[in-house]
Formats: sequence, structure tokens, C-alpha cells
Amino acid sequence: MKIVARDIPPRAAWALEQAGVHPLLARLYAARGVRAHEELDDGLGRLLPPSGLKGIDDAARLLADAMAQNKRLIIVADYDCDGATACAVGVRGLRLLGAHNVDYLVPDRVTDGYGLTPPIARRVAERGADVLITVDNGIASVEGVAEAKALGLQVVVTDHHLPGPALPAADAIVNPNQPGCTFESKSIAGVGVMFYVLLALRAELRARGVFDVPSAAGPPQGASAPLGGSEPHAVGSVGAHKPLQPKLDPLLTLVALGTVADVVRLDANNRRLVAQGLKRIRAGQMPTGVAALFTAAGRKAPAATTFDFGFALGPRINAAGRLADMTLGIECLLTDDAGRAAELAAMLDGINRERREIEGGMRDQAMLMAESLFQEDEEPPPAISVFDPDFHEGVVGIVASRIKDKLHRPTFVFAASSAPGKEHELKGSGRSIPGFHLRDALDLVAKRHPGVLLKFGGHAMAAGCTVAEEAFEVFERALAQVAQEWLDASTLTRRIETDGPLAPEYCRADMVDTLHREVWGQGFAPPTFSEEVQVLSQRLVGEAKNHLSLKLMHQGSPVDAIWFGHTEQLPARVLLAFRLDVNEWKGERKVQFLVEGAQL
Repeated sequence: MKIVARDIPPRAAWALEQAGVHPLLARLYAARGVRAHEELDDGLGRLLPPSGLKGIDDAARLLADAMAQNKRLIIVADYDCDGATACAVGVRGLRLLGAHNVDYLVPDRVTDGYGLTPPIARRVAERGADVLITVDNGIASVEGVAEAKALGLQVVVTDHHLPGPALPAADAIVNPNQPGCTFESKSIAGVGVMFYVLLALRAELRARGVFDVPSAAGPPQGASAPLGGSEPHAVGSVGAHKPLQPKLDPLLTLVALGTVADVVRLDANNRRLVAQGLKRIRAGQMPTGVAALFTAAGRKAPAATTFDFGFALGPRINAAGRLADMTLGIECLLTDDAGRAAELAAMLDGINRERREIEGGMRDQAMLMAESLFQEDEEPPPAISVFDPDFHEGVVGIVASRIKDKLHRPTFVFAASSAPGKEHELKGSGRSIPGFHLRDALDLVAKRHPGVLLKFGGHAMAAGCTVAEEAFEVFERALAQVAQEWLDASTLTRRIETDGPLAPEYCRADMVDTLHREVWGQGFAPPTFSEEVQVLSQRLVGEAKNHLSLKLMHQGSPVDAIWFGHTEQLPARVLLAFRLDVNEWKGERKVQFLVEGAQL
């Protein structure tokens, strides 16, 4: 392991500090590429305009026409948190804008698989739909869209995944990663794409004179006021007053949750979306189900952070799609009944506990299998693939992530498919390391070994695929070969980027609170510091004695620290990488270090 301090451009840090940014935050922001104070403006007026998304005007016109004709709209969602929040945003948003006939359908991970398949298209048609809208999927669903069109449905694809060699023949496609799209935020999540479609739809309805837009609502168009408006009145009969233009900003809590939970890169636009959602949650403005999830997770909404989205709420929603039915998660986000929301949140919490138990056993078994691929004194192979007939396909991605984190290798974990008639197929989920584009690697495997991959897709850092059971070893060797060619010793060495030493005057609980309130995540890493410290004492704690509790001397002051999941003793002096947290005990709040790694 190598601990490396980020470069901190002094002029950028100085400029931010001169603009009034706290000195520590100025340093952190400058190290993450922020060069001017204006870039930190998270106001709604700074959001990228919807017009930059290719196909969004076509989608808005189609949906506006469908609403005018009271057509039945059905959303086809994905079964992860991004898909669930995107579905909830779509249903809530379309109803806010006046649609009276909106429903949704979410595929089952086991029996249906991912995306809009022909059987899903037929089920949508059987439910009397006129318009099919995909959220967080569809860009690779060439056959599913074709089937929907053959059944007489209009199809709007909203997605953010990378397209395959051919685009589906949908009536409208909104995806920043489709060819020819100039939208700057290529990392926007599926829920963000759906939110932008609603912005464009509202602008289209406004242009058609559907809404009464009083002057107090602000400018009727442009990025400077993308969400302005008033709460809608009920749509009356012919001749009644027009409804006031509805606000869409209440949906930002769901946009923020799905964006962080999907681990997309937090570019400037995504950070603004997340910041806006966090502000509303901290102010108590959130859907009933989101509030219930905070309670079920034992987290405090008034002090909400991106950590809550990624590690508390997100996993509870994801658990429904992994082990049960994502309808539970979506219904929790849609209900306005507090009792029902509490009931659903409790169910999701229980499913998540079951997921953790299954994951724990699988993780241990998969780790043993991965470590058996090399000797103790050897380096791991360049890529790792493991399969066991007893693995649960709902948690293979989480287990792959755990192995990747420990061994620092691109990792795929496979489970036998539980779908009827697919018992001899293996479903795999992969996680990667910086410098190894997982989807591109799968594409090369598919070209070199035609027929081995029955299906694949994904991103640079996470991807999925299906192989025949008898082809597993061929896939294992092929992926390792690509990794051998693409990765070098430098890439295969785990690196922890840090923000360097922490000045002792910042080692305070209130400073930790300030840091936690900011928007951190993928591509805009939470603050991690590093310096050599003296180890005063160390002991193993936890039921399984698998966490290392430490007392350190940091710049002349004692501080407690913990290294979760680490059991090896440290030398008396060591270079540590650590994050900051606050430990509360009997009303006293003390700073503690969360150790991320050590350079021995």
C-alpha cells in the first residue's frame, strides 16, 4: 500500500480562502479541482439547463401529448436504489404535473433480469399502457423496445448507462451518454435524468398554456429559475381556472438519495443536486417514506449527510431488490401515509439485516476462494473470478466489492441463476480498481471468446454479465488475460490519496461537523488525512475481535482511533491514512480517527 498526498494548488486554495471559504475547506476543495468560489455555489440557478440533453424535447412533447389525451403511462424501473428513486420521482412528478393515469412496474432481479425485456414489454401492454417510460435502464434494451413498439406502445427511454453498438428504436431517448449528446454531466444518475425530463415536460406544458404562471413565480424559462413555481391546484373541469405551475424541488430529496446511492461521480452538477436534497431533508422537508427510513436506520434527519444516503438509507432500499421485491422500496418512497411508511421502512430494515447475514457468510467463503488462487507470499492474480453454487445472486455485487477492497484487484463474483429454465447460467457482478474499465474489459472478452458472455453491461467501475456454467473457467482466464495486458505494477499497487497532515487546531468536534455537512462522494472524495503518529496502545475489539482499537499520539495530543476489519498489530510509529469522526459517550463528544490504511 502507498499513501500519497494530493496536490493542493496554492493559488486556488488562497483564492478560495480570500473569498471567505474556511482555510481547511479551501485546501480540501482546491485539492479536488475547485478553482473559483463560484464553483461552490449550489443554488438551483447554477444547475445545467435541461436543453443540453439530447432527445429531451422529443420526450417532453410526447409526454405532454399523452397527458392531454389522458393516456396510460407506465414506468419500467430498475431494482436498485437509483431505479427506485427514479421511479418514485417519475410517478410523483408526473402526477404533480397533472397526469392522472400513471403506474409503474419493476422487474424481478431473479426471474426477469435487468432492463426492459420483451416479456416485460408484454406485461406493460397487458396492463393497458399507451406509453412506456424506462428509468435507469433501456439504453441497451433493443429487443424489449422493439417488442413494445410492435405492441403499439410509445416508448420513452431515460437512462444513464453506456449504450451498446445499437440504440433501441424508441420514440425518444434521453441519456447523456448516447452519441451526439452534449450535456456536460455525463455522470448524472438515472434519477437525475428523470428529474430533468420532468423539468423539460413542465416547460413544455407551460408553453402550451396549461399552467397559470404568476409573475411572482419568477422567470418562466432558463437555467436561472429551473424549479420556480407554486403548488398546484386541483385540475378542474373545462372552463375552470388553470392550475398554478407546480414546484418540482420537493423531488430533490429523492434525486439526492439516488445519486449518492448509485455511486456516480459527484461532478459540480451532481453535487448541486445532492446539496439541494440535503438542505431540504435537514429542514424537515422530505417524503414521508424518507423520514421513516431515517428513523428505521437510527439516523438523524436534521444532521443528514451523504454518508446517510450511501450507507444507511440506500442499502435498505437496495436490500428489497436483492432479496425480495423492489416494489416495497418504491412504495415506501411513494406513500404519504406515515403509518404505512413506518411499516414499509421496518420491513426494509429487516430485509437489510437478512442481507447482511447472507453477505457475511458469502463474503467469508468468497474471500477464502479468492485467497486460494495465490500463495501467501505471492501477489494476487491480475483479476479474480469466483463462483459457488450456494452463493445468492442478490448480493454478489456487494461481495465482489469487499474482495476488491481487500485484494485491490478487479473482481467478479458469480451465483447460479434462480430463474426458471436458466439454472445452468451464472450471473456475475464485478467491481473494478482505478485504471481498469470493467465494461470495456467485458467487451474485449466477448470479442475474443464469442458466445462466452450471454449478456453484459455496466460502467468503468461496476459491471454485470451472464455466462453459461460450463464457460466459467474460460471467462476467468480471459478476464485475467485482459487484466494482465492492461494493468501494470503501479496500477496494481493500492494507493490511498490523502489531504496530507491535519493541523492540530482542526482536530475538534465542531470542525468534524463542518466537514460532514459538505457534499462528498465518488469523484469528490471525503477528507482523508495522513501523517506519522505514535501508537500508544492497541487491542482487538468487537464480538469477532476483528477491529483494531488504537490510542495514538497526534502532534503532541492523544487521540482515539479505530481500524474496522483490521486485526494485524501496528509498529510503535507508523504512517496512517485516516478520516475524522466524532465519538459521543455520556454527553461528551470527542474526535476519533477512522483508519483507512497504513504504509509500513
